[in-house]
Parts: sequence; C-alpha cells; structure tokens
Amino acid sequence: MSLPNRWHLRRVADSAAKACLICLKPTSSVLITSDSKDFFYICPAHLKDRGFCIPVVDTEAIEKAKREEKEREIEKVKKEYEEKVRRKEEGKKKEKEKEKEGEEAKKDDEKEKKKDSGKESEDKKPSATPPPEEPPRVFTLHKTFFQQRLDRLRAAEVARRNKERLRNPTTFPSVPRGEI
Repeated sequence: MSLPNRWHLRRVADSAAKACLICLKPTSSVLITSDSKDFFYICPAHLKDRGFCIPVVDTEAIEKAKREEKEREIEKVKKEYEEKVRRKEEGKKKEKEKEKEGEEAKKDDEKEKKKDSGKESEDKKPSATPPPEEPPRVFTLHKTFFQQRLDRLRAAEVARRNKERLRNPTTFPSVPRGEI
C-alpha cells in the first residue's frame, strides 16, 4: 500500500468538528490525502508547528496569481487613462460650447470639474488595501507522524484480512472422523 506524503487541508462545518489527533480538542480542520485514502482532524495551531508538518509551496500557483494581479492592475490603469482621455475630449467640447453660450455655461462647467475631481479621489482610496495572504493548503508530514499513519493503515488492513479468514470456514481444520 503506497500512501503519498502530501496532505490537503480541508474545512468541515463546526457542527461536524471532531477531536484533534494530537491534543484531542474539537477542530474543524482536516488533513486528507489527494486520493482520499486517509484523513485526520488537526488543529490549525499544529499546522504551524514545523515539527509536525511542513507547508508545500506551489511556486507555479504563486507566480500565476502574481501575473493575474499585474494584468488586473494594467487593465485598471488602462481604464483610468481612457476615462481621462474621454473627460478631456468632453472638456474641449464643453469649452467650445462655453464660448458660444457665455458666462453662464462657464460656471456650470467649473462645478462639474469639481465634482469629477472629487470622484477621482474617492476611487483611489479603496484600492490601497492589499488582499490578506491565505494560509497554505498542502502539507508534508514529518517522517515520524507519517510512519504512524502508515502503521495505522497497515494494522487496519491486517485486521480486515484476519476478520475475513475467521468468516471463511475453509481456513479451519476439519473434524477428525476416526475412533480414538
């Protein structure tokens, strides 16, 4: 039986929380193998312990996320630039109309510019908050803990085989037929 030493962190509902493998406190965090052959409940504090497990860093996923973030930022800058160009064009059109209409139109235009500048400053404020970094989701167990999991699985397999042997009547010797 081959069991990979790659464990994925899953969360279950708080109502389905069970005892932690190490400290026996109720927890909703579960480490499970990718093929779902083995799983156990573990506290988030134990996941930070380097003596228990080590997080596996997926560099490709991190690089992909960074690239996507850069692309989003580029798109945002492009939209802002297009908006500025559009506003300038509208401003030029309005200036031509102002000359025709006179002073009354100039006052309205100044009010609109003040409103536009206020909107721009409001748009820039929310983008300053960076997204929180999420905890790792894939782990490798320390060799002693991994060996305990393997031993437990082997013991369960042996117990299952023994139970099958006891159910099968051909495994026992037959009753003697001769006289004593």
